[in-house]
Amino acid sequence: MNISGILVIVSPQRVESMVDHLNGLDGIDVHHIEAATGRIVITQEAETIKDEVDGLKRIRALPGIILAEMSYHNFEDDSELIDAIPADLDDDALDTANIPAYLND
Repeated sequence: MNISGILVIVSPQRVESMVDHLNGLDGIDVHHIEAATGRIVITQEAETIKDEVDGLKRIRALPGIILAEMSYHNFEDDSELIDAIPADLDDDALDTANIPAYLND
């Protein structure tokens, strides 16, 4: 499961309608609204990182969105990511002979 925190900015006149729209999207929860500045803080839950990125793109494409940026990301048991760890970054396969001594202090 992937959870991301997203800051959404719309014009202050559109805050109420955008909050209603965002609340209607699957996997989206609105947590904070600052109506005077048009700032809305949401979380998004998605099964994979790809779904998470697609969800952010979907939000950015909504009419009236000035900005939608991911500010936080957490993932749990995402085999898509775990399977993608390059061998040279795997601690068990790391060749320490090429690491300068000062980095091991």
